[in-house]
Amino acid sequence: MPYINKVHTEKVTFNIPSDLKKELQALKETQKVSLNTIYVEALRDYVKKQELQKWEKGAKKAAQNSEYLAESKELANGGVEFYDY
Repeated sequence: MPYINKVHTEKVTFNIPSDLKKELQALKETQKVSLNTIYVEALRDYVKKQELQKWEKGAKKAAQNSEYLAESKELANGGVEFYDY
């Protein structure tokens, strides 16, 4: 029997403004997709955006850390030997 990848889902209930719901209904009709598809795609995009913002915040903090920058420069210039174990 072939392996079938089943995605586990959960039912979620939430409230949205009526005007947004009307816009989503119109979008659903023009794109020929379900509201569920729109909701899932929007939530995935939101999660990706939050993750990217977290990484950007970390990169900004690292860029302001002179000790980190000096060590990074040293590594980039080959000033540190790496050993294989």
